[in-house]
Amino acid sequence: MRERKLSRHDLGRDKFLSELHNWKDQYGGTILRQLRTLGASLDWSRECSTMDEQRSGAITETFVRLYKEGLIYRDIRLVNWDCTLRTAISDIEVDRVDLKAETFLEVPGYSNPVQFGVLTSFAYPLEEGLGEIIVATTRIETMLGDTAIAVHSQDERYKHLHGKYAVHPFNGRKLEIICADDLVKATFGTGAVKITPAHDSKDFEVGKQHNLDFINIFTDDGNINENGGPQFEGMPRFTARAAVIDALKEKGLYRGMENNEMELGRCSRTNDIVEPMIKPQWFVNCNTMAKAALDAVKSKEIEIIPPQYEQDWYRWLENIRDWCISRQLWWGHRVPAWYVTLEDDKEKGMGSYIDHWIIARNKSDAVLEAEQRYPEKKYQLDQDPDVLDTWFSAGLFPLTVLGWPDNTADLSTFYPTSVLETGLDILFFWVARMVMMGMLLHGDVPFRKIYLHPIIRDALGRKMSKSLGNVIDPIDVINGITLEGLQKKLEQGNLDQGELEKAKEGQKKDFPDGIPECGTDALRFALISYTSQSDKINLDIKRVHGYRQWCNKLWNAIRFAMIKLGDQYTPPATLAVHTMLPICKWILSVLSKAVGKTVSSLEAYKFSDATSSIYFWWQYQLCDVFIEAIKPYFNGSEEFESARGASRDTLWACLDTGLRLLHPFMPYITEELWQRLPQPKEACRKDSIMISEYPSAVQEWANDKVENEMEIVLDAVSKLRSLRPPTDIQLRRPSFVLCRNLEIAATVRCYQAQIATLASVSSLKILTEDDPTPPDCATNIVNKDLAVYLQLRGALDTEAEHEKLRKKREEVQKQYDTLSQKMSASGYREKAPQSKQGDDMKKLATLLEELEIISEAE
Repeated sequence: MRERKLSRHDLGRDKFLSELHNWKDQYGGTILRQLRTLGASLDWSRECSTMDEQRSGAITETFVRLYKEGLIYRDIRLVNWDCTLRTAISDIEVDRVDLKAETFLEVPGYSNPVQFGVLTSFAYPLEEGLGEIIVATTRIETMLGDTAIAVHSQDERYKHLHGKYAVHPFNGRKLEIICADDLVKATFGTGAVKITPAHDSKDFEVGKQHNLDFINIFTDDGNINENGGPQFEGMPRFTARAAVIDALKEKGLYRGMENNEMELGRCSRTNDIVEPMIKPQWFVNCNTMAKAALDAVKSKEIEIIPPQYEQDWYRWLENIRDWCISRQLWWGHRVPAWYVTLEDDKEKGMGSYIDHWIIARNKSDAVLEAEQRYPEKKYQLDQDPDVLDTWFSAGLFPLTVLGWPDNTADLSTFYPTSVLETGLDILFFWVARMVMMGMLLHGDVPFRKIYLHPIIRDALGRKMSKSLGNVIDPIDVINGITLEGLQKKLEQGNLDQGELEKAKEGQKKDFPDGIPECGTDALRFALISYTSQSDKINLDIKRVHGYRQWCNKLWNAIRFAMIKLGDQYTPPATLAVHTMLPICKWILSVLSKAVGKTVSSLEAYKFSDATSSIYFWWQYQLCDVFIEAIKPYFNGSEEFESARGASRDTLWACLDTGLRLLHPFMPYITEELWQRLPQPKEACRKDSIMISEYPSAVQEWANDKVENEMEIVLDAVSKLRSLRPPTDIQLRRPSFVLCRNLEIAATVRCYQAQIATLASVSSLKILTEDDPTPPDCATNIVNKDLAVYLQLRGALDTEAEHEKLRKKREEVQKQYDTLSQKMSASGYREKAPQSKQGDDMKKLATLLEELEIISEAE
């Protein structure tokens, strides 16, 4: 029964709020602990604040149903106890930390780091002058609750001690020497194991098998209680750890310490070290529900995306244990259980008799059942002060939002839902519970797909933590904030002075200039693009700001378009693609491909692939190539009138489609820019881009031939650009293209103007193999049929160019020799597939031709 320090009669609401302010001013970071201490004992908090009636009723209904079906029960068991929260927590709220050796860790409530990862040995004296028996433990303070010592039955060293007793050095308790072959390994350590049934899960089972005493030595907040003895009573558990070692040394019983690889449990919320404690709690038997949830994924009733997390789902549900659902907190859905204390009960404490509990939907029903169960007896009826684990109520979410337990129209229409999107860190906290509850209570899975997004960390991959100062508020990314602003927010938090200074130093290092204003669209696009990282997002503000700058580029593209389209421009209802310029055909073809890739990626929940496809088209194909390539058509010359018209129509189609394609990822800027675009006369304009039709691939735009040609063109442009000296900022130089066959020459001639424009050269002359090599030129090889030259008269470093060609020749020669050696190896012709041999032969011929071209250039 929980200790009551105050009641609502002792401290009213106004006084309570006043005390909160006083505590905050005086204690700062300790305010939360004070809140828990006071709040746990106040009843008025429940009375003056109410839960949503419909949702609360559904939770009560679930508890009652599961109890009547035998799935919910009460038991005294070893639970994971958080000494900071002073409540039990479930297994999946415990983070398991592997320690390889001695490690000092920060623990809430302790000013100095605490030692873990060591094995401490000490001796228990034996009765009857039989000497001593040495045991070892990683938690020396728990020896205060030891009630036995276990050995292996076949260990010759201890056979003479079976059934004998050791004596506890601090309280005289007799500890029986028992055999526990499942627990003890004769070859590990001394072969003797101390047994603390009240504070270790394995010892708990041994304690039940051998009918040992279960002695709890800790208070709820982690101090040694009266069972630990007057020498240690009142000490915090890890302070007692050192005190016990000192006391053992004084008695000559200490035997040493060594590194030990171990697993440590920490609460995922408070980071406190989890303490196994015996407590009466409410549990859910999950076996049947877990099997149903397991089969739902195996049978593909539910699809988990990304699919690698299916194995985590199987592993957890196959090894599930009963779920502790009661919590010793002062806020939550109260357990609908009432305890009957009879006037003639010897033990008056709540929970003293397991059969005195009544589970009911409300107090009236509980009273009726109490009167039926205990007719003509005087009794007192009290509701369990514990509340339910928040994930118990959250597990009902898909049902309760649709009106369950009532058979509503929404429930029959929308259950099961289609997709659940959530973080992978709560796959078991929440998702598995929703599936188990939904299948048990409504006979079907709550959703067909589960999409798990990564967890956001800082740029260095660290978990965001107030004490590190690396927590990023999305509002600060959207609006921007100075370093001073960030530090002021820290000061308004509940960190103690030491943590505050550490956090400030972290902020100075991570955000020396604060966080620049990035806007909502840039943050949204960045987070979606990061989803390729699968399990975590290492969020770099520089990348987010880069997308903000990209938004400026989109704005400039539309501004260019509005200028070139003109006020009188009206888009055509349809595009005559077959009559357009090759560059227009190309941009429409790659746009159609980008649309297809984006749509297929969205359908496959590969959101990062979708953003990559959109970004690549906008940045590298529309802005960097198409818009730059068509600029000469708008110089006012009459010879380009036809090209201007086609370019306008193509540009409008690209922007209209591209903005609609981008809209789900950047909703605000796309809405603003789309509203500025003109619309076809016959079109029924939508009021918003949000409700306009999402693009789909246009087969009429697809043109593989033009795309292949433009691939060659862009390769040539890239090679020409790489030849420009760094000092050439505005200077345009003559260039030449050497074509080794008619087909490649025709392609270059078709795109001659675009190559010159994109490569920023003054002229582009096409050469054949019969033409002499142009003088004073740097050269680059595009492929076996194409080479480019840039005239660098006055800027050419002949030796440097020859050195570049020499290195290129060595690189190609090395590839040629390696491939030749591979093809000449024994067994190649017999083992390698014919298709592979054919590909290797073509590659070898290409490398040989490149060597010839380099030799000619030299």
